[in-house]
Amino acid sequence: MHERPYQKLIVWKEGHVLCLLVYKITTKFPSEEKFALTNQMRRSAYSVPTNIAEGNSRKTTKDRIHFIDIATCSLEELHYQCILSLDLHYIDQAEFEDLDERIRKVGYLLYKFRASQP
Repeated sequence: MHERPYQKLIVWKEGHVLCLLVYKITTKFPSEEKFALTNQMRRSAYSVPTNIAEGNSRKTTKDRIHFIDIATCSLEELHYQCILSLDLHYIDQAEFEDLDERIRKVGYLLYKFRASQP
């Protein structure tokens, strides 16, 4: 399989790992959350690498930054959903700390990626 240009980006790779982790963790959420918090967390999580991929293919700096900003907003949305999941006891403190650290890392990488746009 040929690697796409966005797949070479560290920020995309870390966003993808975060997305996979969210999918894994949300499998244990209560069934009544399937179409609520579970679905919303997964949507927020996959929005990050999806928007990085789409933005990376854009030709203008303005367009690229727009998609990086969307990814950043989705990341913040996911962070709150993790806090809510902790408070609802769907995840434990260790899972929250792991997610929080990964979110911080992806956030930092998004910030640096945005700053590097010509």
